[in-house]
Amino acid sequence: MTAYPLSDPDLVDALGGALRAADFSSEGIDGLLGEQASTALVNGSWWPALRATRRADADPALATLVRLFLLGSTEPEFQVAEALAPVTVQALVDGGVLDRFDGGVRALLDIRPHGSDASDYLVVADQDASMRPGAVEHDHVLGIGGASMSLAQAVIRTPARRALDLGTGCGVQALHMDGHCDEIVATDTNPRALALAAATARLNGMHWDLRDGSLYEPVEGETFDLIVSNPPFVVGTGAQDYIYRDSGIVGDGVSRQLIENAAGYLNPGGIAQMLANWVVYDEERWDERVRAWVETSGLDAWVVQRELADPISYVSLWVSDAGESPEDAARRGADWLDWFEREGIVGIGMGSVTLRRPLEDRAADVTIEEITAAGQEVTGFEAQGWWRRRDFLRNTSDEDLLAARLTTPPVFLETQSLPGDEGWQQVGASVTRPGGPGAVLGVDEVLTALLAGCRGQVPLAALITLLADFHGVEADALAQAALPSVRDAIGRGILHVAD
Repeated sequence: MTAYPLSDPDLVDALGGALRAADFSSEGIDGLLGEQASTALVNGSWWPALRATRRADADPALATLVRLFLLGSTEPEFQVAEALAPVTVQALVDGGVLDRFDGGVRALLDIRPHGSDASDYLVVADQDASMRPGAVEHDHVLGIGGASMSLAQAVIRTPARRALDLGTGCGVQALHMDGHCDEIVATDTNPRALALAAATARLNGMHWDLRDGSLYEPVEGETFDLIVSNPPFVVGTGAQDYIYRDSGIVGDGVSRQLIENAAGYLNPGGIAQMLANWVVYDEERWDERVRAWVETSGLDAWVVQRELADPISYVSLWVSDAGESPEDAARRGADWLDWFEREGIVGIGMGSVTLRRPLEDRAADVTIEEITAAGQEVTGFEAQGWWRRRDFLRNTSDEDLLAARLTTPPVFLETQSLPGDEGWQQVGASVTRPGGPGAVLGVDEVLTALLAGCRGQVPLAALITLLADFHGVEADALAQAALPSVRDAIGRGILHVAD
């Protein structure tokens, strides 16, 4: 058996050909399992998928491969040989893909299709704890998960010449960047991860510059148009029990170093997007640490805290993720919580960080906010729109803004009322742009009327004059009072300049 799985390029090519010949693709598997079983499998329920593969009309080769690679089943060797022909079972055993076990054959790797808007890929990783008894290995390589997908969806997909996937793991981020980046450097401290990322790249006909090393060390002296990172950001004592989650750096140090040092590796106008965790000592000042990091970086920043986890919830998540025995999990969890208590940590912020190196010499544009609502996740489209709107606001004077014709996208006006002696009494109102992260603006009667009048037909100043006349106030005074809210609405994508 080779040092790392699938290190023979010829074997990778042959395996890819066999999998595709069996229609081992997103579309093929969805067709085999049906919509309900496919959805259940994505949500972590495996038995409906197993049932679907046992149907009499199921394609035997594809059904065998689904059970083998996606469900962790031990299959008869002759069925596996037929499903993967002309690749032999022995070649795949020697290549670290399969293992003979309990009178049959089982997979040692998780190989699965991964569909996007543009393509259907094959991704190679290690099988997680739900598919194998016992704890995962120290050098375990994560597959496609919720965190990696949320980051992939948040990345701005404009064309880039050079891109860096820092902490590539099995290569999910590099896989998505390949479609819009000319050159990709992918790094990791885990040699096994680099081996599986190489297999992922080759299975999909891609070529990445894979490098071993920590943080920015492998790319010292180089710069990029795009940096993407899903690092081992888990906050802990500095022990490195599992490479995929533990950086070996105490506390939230890995997130701090990635953010503070990003500027030196970005070209002017370059973007860095990453997931991060940060220690919180006071819930009222949850942004204190991450704010200091982005200010040190000198970069434009949009930081979104998606969740503030209490220590018990946080530790429970990561302890259960590794598949340890109840006894080991209890011991590790208790030690971890003891450390949090000694450090005075009351919570862990979890979220996304988008950084940008300005094209010109100016003060950094920094926004740090908490957005926890479902359906308001940061996407690449929204991140790109965020920076476009921030640039417009910075470069547009109040005079120019008053001369502009503004319009609203589809938004909702929501009111809050309380019962009183004279019936329902309105106590508040807000305008929301559906799907926009944090795209909510509190409004009063005047601002509600102003937004309703923004239909791209007359300049903002004219609308304000009409409102001022109606309410019997000076137009200049109303403009001065309204412009901060108008700018906030533009920044949130609730207003924009008409074409």
